[in-house]
Amino acid sequence: MRSLFEPVTLNGMALANRFIRSATWEGLADEEGFATDNLKSMLVDLALGEVGLIMSSFTFISREGQSNAGQLAIYDDRFIPALQNITEAIHGVGGKVALQLVHGGCLANSEFTGVQPMGPNDCAENGVQTARAMTKTDIEHIILSYIDASVRARKAGFDAVQIHSAHGYLLSQFLSPALNERKDEYGGGLINRASLLLQVVEGVRTAVGSDYPLFVKLNSEDFMEGGLTKEDAIGVALLLQESSVDAIELSGGSRSARATYMAARKGTPKTVKEEVYYQEAAKLYKQKISIPLMLVGGIRSYKIAEELIQNNRADFISFCRPLIREPHLIKRWREGDRRKAECISCNGCYGPAREGKGVACVINKRSPR
Repeated sequence: MRSLFEPVTLNGMALANRFIRSATWEGLADEEGFATDNLKSMLVDLALGEVGLIMSSFTFISREGQSNAGQLAIYDDRFIPALQNITEAIHGVGGKVALQLVHGGCLANSEFTGVQPMGPNDCAENGVQTARAMTKTDIEHIILSYIDASVRARKAGFDAVQIHSAHGYLLSQFLSPALNERKDEYGGGLINRASLLLQVVEGVRTAVGSDYPLFVKLNSEDFMEGGLTKEDAIGVALLLQESSVDAIELSGGSRSARATYMAARKGTPKTVKEEVYYQEAAKLYKQKISIPLMLVGGIRSYKIAEELIQNNRADFISFCRPLIREPHLIKRWREGDRRKAECISCNGCYGPAREGKGVACVINKRSPR
């Protein structure tokens, strides 16, 4: 029977267990996007807490793709040394770390980038255009930016890369029929809407080689009217499987979704159904997809995590907010203290990040790093 704490391998990358730290915006890069000692301290602490694989940092791959203050950058070679400082520190304590790559698309912030955001099509609010439609030249630029970023990540010593195609950011915008109204080969049916993501994946795979782990974060649903459905998500997962992706992390929601269905939902889950946000999509995934499933969203109990693995409903369990409150949660569970994660899903941890101090739990008074 499969175990949470058994060693596993993903495309040659050996992991000590089946626990993943899901990437987030830590808010701990400097004003230019360089990695800082505070970010290194946070990630090394997770490695010491025995997280099997740390997904790091919501890292923007192109100058115009930044959406948040304190967001990590990798759009130029000059960012490599500071990133290498982090990977060496994590490897020094026996950890493994992947870098998440993202472009904000329509959610990029012109306050930081100095240019108007761009996405699948023009967007407007109250009659004012907030984002412009991407040209074919823009699309080529994005594909090359992902490729270059993945090469830099490998040079910097990251054990893997993850392409962020969820939560309403650029690649997710192209996938969503509610957000993509293009009339060319990048819009319309599912295969067309997935074209940009697939071209990014294929370009990255060619650049980093077949022996380097490559993951995608994918929405199970957009949870908005006319958005991506569970069936669409599985269709995209099938295409990604054929395109040599090594595993998919299944999430859901976006800024456009109601608060009830955002990726970081508020409120402590009270039942199994509430605790595993995307269990219906995960069930459909395991029926049709053979590459490993990393499941994130609401999971707080050791027993439920164990059942998901033992019953083959997921292959890896991903946590974000619980590890902000308890960086050593996995170590606690391994040592026999199987109490539920202490996180109450209040989202207070993002407050310090908005203040420029980095994400930190405000309930247990942990000092922001």
